[in-house]
Amino acid sequence: MTMTELDPAVARTAWRAAEPVHGMIYFAPEAHQRYAALGLGGRMGYFASRAAALGPVGAEAVVATFFNFNPALVRAAIPDAWRIAAPEDVLRARLEAADAALRRACDPDLLASPELAEAAALARRAAESASEHPEGRPLFAATAALPWPGEPHLVLWHAQTLLREYRGDGHVAALLLAGFSGIEALVLHAATGAVGAEILRRTRGWSTAEWDAAADRLRSGGLLEAGDEPGLTATGRERRQWVEERTDLSAVGAYEVLGSAGCARLVELAGRISRAVVEAGLLNVAGAGSDVHPGQDG
Repeated sequence: MTMTELDPAVARTAWRAAEPVHGMIYFAPEAHQRYAALGLGGRMGYFASRAAALGPVGAEAVVATFFNFNPALVRAAIPDAWRIAAPEDVLRARLEAADAALRRACDPDLLASPELAEAAALARRAAESASEHPEGRPLFAATAALPWPGEPHLVLWHAQTLLREYRGDGHVAALLLAGFSGIEALVLHAATGAVGAEILRRTRGWSTAEWDAAADRLRSGGLLEAGDEPGLTATGRERRQWVEERTDLSAVGAYEVLGSAGCARLVELAGRISRAVVEAGLLNVAGAGSDVHPGQDG
């Protein structure tokens, strides 16, 4: 267990405050347009763009690191994507898309503001601190090896991308320790009511039969209530809370370098950019060109 003086809840709040700055890349039309220009349509663009930091890996590496997607969905995109576009071209398109989308969301004064530059510096400091401990975090480590962009809004985007993958790799480890498969993690997430089961099932490519079978396993284990849209039992809530606490503990180390005051400042500053992203509609799932997005399930 990680020993830390920083409250893990403080680190989680800092991560959430800036998450829209990263998360918009999965929904922004600027991204889908650039992937399509390379010949990568729909789901292929998602899998290739997020996995490109790993290099031209096979489908099984993506199945393992992405964790909760139906392997058949991954195999339909990877490795064919690398025969269409090289990983370095996909990474370039992704960065260009982030630039264009953030420029659309943020007015020029915000982009040039000292507040945005400060937010970028704080997030980068946390991300670079995380980069000192890449062990057991393959998707994060691969992304951390990429060069840093120069402009502050892209520094903030890249830093938050790193922090998201750092947390995500730790989250997968916690789910595995808890004994959950990828689809079971999704079913548990749906049972909290935070995200609809149909959205999670469809975007991750699972059939209704596969989803129902996973729900039956969890119900047999005493984690799900009965019914078509089951909630968590007391045992289910306890097990899920265990995963959340371990995820928080595994991610807090990145933010210790900022301390509570630095985290609070990042929340304040990044919140303004995140609001601009949301208000610009960059997190509009319905308007996205792909029906696959990550999200931390659990």
